[in-house]
Amino acid sequence: MFEMNKEEFEIWRSQIVTSKEDHQGLRYMPFCFTEQGVTMISCILNSERAIHVNILIIRIFTLFRQMLNDNTELRLEIEKLKNKLNNHDKNIDMVFQYLDELLDKKVQPESPRKAIGYEITK
Repeated sequence: MFEMNKEEFEIWRSQIVTSKEDHQGLRYMPFCFTEQGVTMISCILNSERAIHVNILIIRIFTLFRQMLNDNTELRLEIEKLKNKLNNHDKNIDMVFQYLDELLDKKVQPESPRKAIGYEITK
């Protein structure tokens, strides 16, 4: 269990859409439980309701963890795609640069070349 800091409290307050008061009439910042803390409480509390609530909370923690893992995998896949796209962009830029160089060579008039082959004299 830990006590929220001011930044966590502001985020929490904005998510539950509460009054505009600084601490909502609270003298202290609220306390929060970690997943392990909820498990420890469920070992101590024996009432039917407490056990049911703790099981639900543990299921929510498990869902959060799964969502974070899924998002991490998606984020990694997106990063791989970004890297591939960046490489493609660099390669395409290089191709266009080479094409520009070739076009510049064609546009510039070349010096007359010496004819190759037999000369026919009249």
